[in-house]
Amino acid sequence: MQQITFTASFKPYSYYASAADCAPKTISNWKCGTNCNATSYFQPSATGGDGVNTRYWYVGYDPTLNNVIVGHQGTDPKTMMSYLEETEMTTLNSTLFPTDQFSSSIKVHKKLAADHARTAMPIYIAVVNEIVRHMDSHPSVTLLGHSQGAAIALLDAVFMVSHLPDWVFLQYIGYGLPRIGNQAFADYVGAHLSFTSNNGFWRVTNKMDPIPMNPSMSLGYVNPSVEIHIEQDGQWDWCPGPDNSSPDCSVGAVKTDSDGILSDDVGPYDGVTMGC
Repeated sequence: MQQITFTASFKPYSYYASAADCAPKTISNWKCGTNCNATSYFQPSATGGDGVNTRYWYVGYDPTLNNVIVGHQGTDPKTMMSYLEETEMTTLNSTLFPTDQFSSSIKVHKKLAADHARTAMPIYIAVVNEIVRHMDSHPSVTLLGHSQGAAIALLDAVFMVSHLPDWVFLQYIGYGLPRIGNQAFADYVGAHLSFTSNNGFWRVTNKMDPIPMNPSMSLGYVNPSVEIHIEQDGQWDWCPGPDNSSPDCSVGAVKTDSDGILSDDVGPYDGVTMGC
């Protein structure tokens, strides 16, 4: 595998993904400890969720990156593995994903789709407000999260890529992303969120984390390309393809759930451990 040398550029986003685990009352004034201290220049503008039925989320602006940030709360690894035992798929919500733009062949995890639908519109409105507020700077938009938050953020990215103006560079960064859709979904992500489509997609996996291997491919689930995998020695490797079977990538390293190490799910990701 090809090792990548720009891991430091991910660090601010790693802190933002970790901060999404913090309660809205601490996010609204950006007083959430280490995660907020490391990104003290951030300007939060909207928050939501109760952390139980609706995962926490926040939207704001990073002036140093000229970036509108959208963060989604993750879930602890043990709970997430139980969550993913329910494997039913569904078509995309036609209210959010119009049928004239999205094929009925695209299927996604039913529970994750419901989680996304609860917050999609308030987040979209908050993002548009931030883009308008900083219009002179032509900001980019980054959607990110860890675990369940990574999954909801990816559905957000797919939703927004069809709604935001073409001049907005939209990137997705997911840490410990589970499989959330079928081949048609993975193909859509590859066609609309890759750098060849003038957007960006980064899927970061850590060591022996079993979350990215679930739900099983035998049930029709497929990971989108491309994976960046953190090795046992901390090196970050580039893994091309949707589910690369190299031992230097997640599928090759974690052949069964029993091979996995749940604690690897939370990191560290270049020194950042997910959690508030």
